[in-house]
Amino acid sequence: MRSKGARDGPHPYLSGNFAPIQRVQPLTFCDYSGTLPEELAGGEYVRNGGNPLINGSKDRDAHWFDGDGMLTGVAFLRHGEKGIVRPEFVNQYVLTDVFIASMTSPLLETPILPSIATLVSPLSSLVAIILKIVRTIVLVLLSHLPGSQQVIKRISVANTAFLYHDGRALATCESGPPMRVALPGLETIGWYTGSNCEGEAGTVTGSEFGGAGVLSFFREWTTAHPRVDPRTSELLLYHSTFAPPYVQYSIISPLQKTKSVNIRASETKILNAPVAGMRSAKMMHDFGVSSTHTIIMDLPLSLDPLNLVKNKPVVAYDPNSVSRFGIFPRYQPHDVRWFETNPCCIFHTANSWNSLIQDPLSNQETETVNMLACRLTSASLVFSAGDLAAPVPISATSRYEKEEEQCRLYYYEFQIGPQYDPDSPGSTEHRNVISNQWALCTIPFEFPSLNESHSMSAAKFIYGCSVEGTSFGAALGRAVKIDSLVKVDVERLIEKGKAKPPTPVTGCVDKRGISEIVASEDLNDPIQVFKLPPGWYAQESRFVPRSNGNSEDDGWLLSYVFDESQLNADGECPETAKSELWVIDAKSMTDVVARVYLPQRVPYGLHGNWFSEDQILNQRPATQFRNIPQTTQQVRGTSPLWRLWMSMRHAIQSYLK
Repeated sequence: MRSKGARDGPHPYLSGNFAPIQRVQPLTFCDYSGTLPEELAGGEYVRNGGNPLINGSKDRDAHWFDGDGMLTGVAFLRHGEKGIVRPEFVNQYVLTDVFIASMTSPLLETPILPSIATLVSPLSSLVAIILKIVRTIVLVLLSHLPGSQQVIKRISVANTAFLYHDGRALATCESGPPMRVALPGLETIGWYTGSNCEGEAGTVTGSEFGGAGVLSFFREWTTAHPRVDPRTSELLLYHSTFAPPYVQYSIISPLQKTKSVNIRASETKILNAPVAGMRSAKMMHDFGVSSTHTIIMDLPLSLDPLNLVKNKPVVAYDPNSVSRFGIFPRYQPHDVRWFETNPCCIFHTANSWNSLIQDPLSNQETETVNMLACRLTSASLVFSAGDLAAPVPISATSRYEKEEEQCRLYYYEFQIGPQYDPDSPGSTEHRNVISNQWALCTIPFEFPSLNESHSMSAAKFIYGCSVEGTSFGAALGRAVKIDSLVKVDVERLIEKGKAKPPTPVTGCVDKRGISEIVASEDLNDPIQVFKLPPGWYAQESRFVPRSNGNSEDDGWLLSYVFDESQLNADGECPETAKSELWVIDAKSMTDVVARVYLPQRVPYGLHGNWFSEDQILNQRPATQFRNIPQTTQQVRGTSPLWRLWMSMRHAIQSYLK
């Protein structure tokens, strides 16, 4: 297993185009080539990702999911009387409590929060982990004492995803509530707590994420992947905690009614409703939402500080356990039914929807909830993204049929309607049956997206990222680099799988590799691959539909790309390195219709989103923005007692740096 001292070179997730950048820019005009689609006019593409302010040694513990949130956008704003569109680049840090505290604490040489790599590493001793956590706690407590310019009330770094709901653009991360950011300039406004938002006028009466009490701080921790229903504009999210009931659930209906809402949303507001049946604290990064049901995942990947007492890492995977899926009607989290199957890890779901199938025993129609997810058979991604060797065993043992370790686009069909009970003729019961579960294709598949107007319904196409010759659980000393963007006709592959069912759990419908699919001359191939030129790598793509398009895939994919021929002999990015934003025809998956040349590079990051002109123009007004305090002379600076305290404070920070 690799340790910090044994690393042969710089950390792969702190090097090359993974390395953080310190330069931020306001909206800056960019050159471009090709033709910008009319549908981009007035909108903006923004991607989130971790960008550590305090980088320190490149040999330190680090993880791809660490770092202060940095938003990077390209806005296609209209200018002048003729409304001429010119792309503009902008990037800004999300000004969280932790970021501002770091900016105003020049003595710090390592980030305030411990690296995920430290918490998950099998080589991290119990003492080392406790010391890292204690350091964080002391620095947080110190921020509440005199002499601080920023109190750390919430430890979220808001570095994972970015979405829009009810007039607010929200940056997300699991360790706190969403943070509101203004479009298109990406200025930070304040924390959104379910009823109120810092930086907005007025106070809304009502409960907020977390509620009251000692554990409210943990209960407001919110999934990085909330879902917005495209028909009702409801925001659906969950909150993971370390104490029973472990998962709580919220729904927030929009207060701003817009023309984009086709169906009136339920006026029911649910905040922190417990979901019964979770057995322990888990690392649950995503969930599934159909038009009528919600899917909570209780997978064998724990995220539990109590693991330290058992001499286990805070994050631990149990290949001998089971995966459990809790499904309940959208507004009834108490009415949950649990479905059990082989162990796996799922970090991202692609889509969920309802359908009817024929029950073979009763020969009657029964309702199902379907889910597409990026399924792994181990927790290797958690470790490889920190340049760590995973503990052994990593895959399923003899209790289950061994599966090839890979991240694949996987189909689940959960039967929730009444089924015939063979032991009680003439009656029906609700048995928790998974009617189908198998992979749609063998190629590596992650960072899924789709035409959002088809979300929570039976979408035909799912887009994603792939890698050739490696996997998303990359080898030590290497990092995951996306060289292929993929479009999958999931409707056709599901139909094919149901017509000739693969082996349950371990089976697969399309067994071709990337190169075989690229070589295909079938214009109706259910899998299409946009292969980047050699040495070029992409990031998660987002779909922008064509106005009045003639099919679900009629539109464009937006993705930041980088040419690694710009790296120097040491594999590092020079100051002159730059990225591009490519606009790709999503229907053909062959043509780059426009290339926007950015003024600087965009590090390989996490999740982004497309924001329409209507969304930008209809943002809620903000009364103030967050800013970085300027260092000022303390009024009490002449007091001997004050000078003594500041000396003590300086000594503490120097020791904890």
